[in-house]
Amino acid sequence: MNDLSELKRFVVAHAISQNLPAGHYASLLERITSDTGDEPGSWPHEWIRAGEEAEAAGETLAACQYYNMGRFPFVDGPGRKRALARCVEAFERWRREQPGIEPVTVEVGGLPVKVWATGLSAQEPRPLLVVTGGIVSPKEQWAPVLPQIAAFGMAGVVAELPGVGESPLRYGPDGWRLFPAILDALAGRAKVSETYLLALSFSGHLAIAAALRDRRIRGLVGNGTPIHDFFTDTAWQARVPRITRDTLAHLAGVSPDAVFAHIRHWALDDRSLRDLEIPFAAVTATGDEVIPPGDTERLRRSVRDLRLIEHPDVHGAPSYLAETRVWSLLAIQEMRPDADPRVTAALTAALGAARARTGR
Repeated sequence: MNDLSELKRFVVAHAISQNLPAGHYASLLERITSDTGDEPGSWPHEWIRAGEEAEAAGETLAACQYYNMGRFPFVDGPGRKRALARCVEAFERWRREQPGIEPVTVEVGGLPVKVWATGLSAQEPRPLLVVTGGIVSPKEQWAPVLPQIAAFGMAGVVAELPGVGESPLRYGPDGWRLFPAILDALAGRAKVSETYLLALSFSGHLAIAAALRDRRIRGLVGNGTPIHDFFTDTAWQARVPRITRDTLAHLAGVSPDAVFAHIRHWALDDRSLRDLEIPFAAVTATGDEVIPPGDTERLRRSVRDLRLIEHPDVHGAPSYLAETRVWSLLAIQEMRPDADPRVTAALTAALGAARARTGR
């Protein structure tokens, strides 16, 4: 069972990232009095009800994201299971109205993993951008960015960190194998020798591990990436939010009390970071309550081609969402040798406008 007050506090950042109206979800959160179950007043029920209201108003994508919040942070019972199913179904209805978004099944360690893709073509293969969320973000949360990726002249894939959403994989130190598996599956329909990764939160850790092993990956962007101290610093781990600890334990298949001992050997050391030969654009937050500041310092001293932006915010920098989103896409463009200069110029202008709105 989740701590309800903590759950309500952390879900707000994800609601903001999905552009859900604050006036709506604020009153919705007030109605929630129970984390468990699927009856009125429970976490899943109230979010699902909001999704149904959005669908009735013809707002299918908003409905998808309300259902997504209903399974947050992970499926732990029938109510959240129902919310996840509704989330996937709503996204399926929405994507059928969008040109070029398709499901692709990727085999990872003998298990079928579903991803959402766009811009795939055997006749004209494009450079590939793979987007992955963190430990609480299913692929449907970020897949609406796919049409924008296609507009940049790239093929795009949105996948889930192992164990999240529909993923049948177990989250572990070999979770990085997801990325080469995606590239192998799309080799005939995308220019996978020119692949870039936009890996949010904990998936950034796996993205670095993949990039160290697969030279088809030419650049990566992370946001709130755990590197070393998160996995090894017991004093920091004692203050990590319970929701983070419990979600990690669920995905790794261990008890919450054992999870930090379980992941201790997953840390990336300075030598590994120095071996990273590609550019790494990192978004960090000075008030991050999940990732310790030592991990940012380790990036500064060890990554040879680091592009860093630091926000005065909490994990994921939700208050700087618009700026971070544009900065991340611009970073990808700047890493590409064949990027369209018109797209780069447009993103540069958009970044300036976003910064002006935040007074930066």
